Amino acid sequence: MPRARSIPAAAFAACAVLCWSIVGPTMAAAQDLVKARLAQNLGPISGLVIVAKAKGMFEKQGLDITVANFTSGKQCLDTVLGGGADFATTAEAPVTAAAMANQPIAFVAGMEYSDLKTMTAAKAGIRTKADLRGKKIGFTAGTGSEVYTATLLKAAGLTPGDVTLVNLRPQEMLPAMAAGSIDAFDTWEPHIANARKALGENAVLLDTKGLYSETFNIVVTRPYLDANGPLVQKFLRALLDAEAWLKANPDEAITTIADIVGMKRDELAAIWQDYVYRVRIDDQLLGILKLHAAWRLESGNHPPGATMPDFAKVLALEPLRGIDASRVTVSAK
Repeated sequence: MPRARSIPAAAFAACAVLCWSIVGPTMAAAQDLVKARLAQNLGPISGLVIVAKAKGMFEKQGLDITVANFTSGKQCLDTVLGGGADFATTAEAPVTAAAMANQPIAFVAGMEYSDLKTMTAAKAGIRTKADLRGKKIGFTAGTGSEVYTATLLKAAGLTPGDVTLVNLRPQEMLPAMAAGSIDAFDTWEPHIANARKALGENAVLLDTKGLYSETFNIVVTRPYLDANGPLVQKFLRALLDAEAWLKANPDEAITTIADIVGMKRDELAAIWQDYVYRVRIDDQLLGILKLHAAWRLESGNHPPGATMPDFAKVLALEPLRGIDASRVTVSAK
């Protein structure tokens, strides 16, 4: 039986040094990552944070981001306000609700915007906005869906009393329409595309293009920002990296996001142009926040005694401005 060959001590030592040079820094870097928690709406509207996580862009900035997924931005922001996460992806409706309730929120960046849409059941015979009169319409209270619905009814010359509004989560809308419980629903993609695929000719998209765009944004609490300013900037840098990569690699971006949100690639590709990904704080975004706040005051959907929020206290401009001033173009608050 051949004898086992021994490794000379010097060779062993050299091997150990080589192995540490390869593995050691990686292990040390992993240990040095700063932890933070993200409450994320699991949909293409969260595309930039999805890419940043999937492609290691948070780690590149020295962050270890733990992700918890939700079905609406309201749930995400509620989780942050409750202390269960540090960053929220959320639309403007939960932001204005929190601001009017004097919650200590800090809006650090917008990252996407897209039109909300109305899907109708073919048998309901809804061909124009005015045809919504007397129909049962699904919407999601406390989100952009609710404000979009109010805007849609006003554009149709209708009031909430002219229709039956049914509060549903986005994932409940398609089953409700298939069962005949509602005649139409107002929401964001990919739920519209899912309905079109599942119902085929039995689903008809109402023409509301350009009526209302919803933003999707990054929000933290003011105390968290005050205590973790450099961390927040690293988070935003990762989003800027994700934006650049997504625009340079659209085909791979579609595949990556579709896989993570549970969509088929061709289904996301068909609506890809609906999503406008850009990290910024601009006048369009501020205008949508003000529109929401005005709607809350007009509709009474606000805490007692609430007034128009001072958005100079809600918008946290400095973290993004400190990275890239061209991304902050708010002319007035």
